[in-house]
Amino acid sequence: MDRRIFIKNTSIAAAAGMTLPGGFALSERQVAKNKLPKWKGFNLLDFFGPEPDKQRKPTTEEQLKWMSDWGFDFVRVPIAYPYYLKFDRSRNITPEEVYSIDEKQVAKIDSLVTLAHKYNMHVSLNLHRAPGYCINAGFHEPYNLWTDEKAQEAFYFHWNMWARRYKGISSKKISFDLLNEPSMREDMNDQHSKRSAVPGDVYRKVAIGAQQAIRKENPNHLVIADGNNGGSNVIPELADLDIAQSCRGYHPGIISHYKAPWAMKEPDKAPEPKWPGQVGDQYLSREMLEKFYQPWIELVGKGVGVHCGECGAWNKTPHDVFLAWFGDVLDILTSHGIGFALWEFSGDFGLLNSRREDVAYEDWHGQKLDRKLLTLLMKY
Repeated sequence: MDRRIFIKNTSIAAAAGMTLPGGFALSERQVAKNKLPKWKGFNLLDFFGPEPDKQRKPTTEEQLKWMSDWGFDFVRVPIAYPYYLKFDRSRNITPEEVYSIDEKQVAKIDSLVTLAHKYNMHVSLNLHRAPGYCINAGFHEPYNLWTDEKAQEAFYFHWNMWARRYKGISSKKISFDLLNEPSMREDMNDQHSKRSAVPGDVYRKVAIGAQQAIRKENPNHLVIADGNNGGSNVIPELADLDIAQSCRGYHPGIISHYKAPWAMKEPDKAPEPKWPGQVGDQYLSREMLEKFYQPWIELVGKGVGVHCGECGAWNKTPHDVFLAWFGDVLDILTSHGIGFALWEFSGDFGLLNSRREDVAYEDWHGQKLDRKLLTLLMKY
C-alpha cells in the first residue's frame, strides 16, 4: 500500500476508534497531530500594564538571544490597550478615547516584535486588557465587552489595526491571541466579583467579529482564542472555526497561585501545597492533571490547534513542589504535541530574578538564573 494512503487511512481509523488489519489498535495520542507547532517560550510583560510610565524594564536583545540559544522559539506579548492610547489619565477613559492611538507607544511594540523575529521567535500578540474586559482590575473600563456593542466595535477596531500593521508577516512568525482569559463578571472593574464562563454564543459572536477584522487584512493570519472561564475551559462553540485555542498551566490554583493576593481573598489562610499529596480537602496528583487536560487533548484530536499560552507558579510556592508539579504539567502537554509559554521570562514567576527565597540562584550576566527551572524547561 502507498505510504501516504496508509497514513491517511491510519488517521481515519484512529479517529473512528477502529482497529487496523493485524489487530493493531491505534490510540488518539499516537496519531493526533496538533495543527499548531509545539512552540515553547515565554510571556514578555513589557506592555502588560495600562500606564506607559509604570512599565517594567524592557526586554533586551541580549535576553532574546539567551532564549534562542537555549532552544526557545516563542514569545507571547500581553498588551494592555490603554498603554498605546493618548487620553487624559487624570480621569477615567471615555468610550470615544478608546480609539485614540498613540503611534509613539505602538512603535515600541513594533520594535519588540522586530527584535524577537531577529532571533527566530514566533510572536503572539495578545490583548491582556481589551476594551471592556481584563482578568485583572487596576484600570476603570467604560463598558462591558460581552454585553455592549460599543465595546465590541472598539475590540474589532484594535484587532484590525494590529492585523493591518502586520499584514505582510507570515503566520509562521506572528499570531493574534484575541483576549487574555475571558470570563463573565458581575462588575468588570472588580476582579473579585462573582465570575462565570462567558456564554458560548456570546464568545462565538465576539470571536467571529475579531476574526473577520483580522482576516480582512490577511486571510492567512493566525487567530488564537484563550479558553473560557479564565482560560481553563475548551470552547466547543469555536471548534468549527479556523481559530486555535489556548489553555493554561495553572491547575490547581493552590499550587500555581499559592498566597497570591490577587487570586485569593484570604491568601494567608491558604493550606501549604504538596505534590502529590493531600492539600486542604483535595488530593493533588498527576491523575487530576490528566483529567483536567483531557478535553484539550481531545480538541487536538478533533483538528483544532492548541497551545498553552501561560503556565508556571508564583514565587511563594515551595520550589521543590513547583518543579515536581510543573514537570507533570509539561510532560502531559508536550506528550500530546502542545507547546507552552512560561509566565514570565524575568520576574516573580520567571526563569530570571524570581525572588524565590528557597532557590540557589546562578549568576547569569548579572541576572539571577533559576538553573533547575531552565533545565526542566529545556527537557521539553
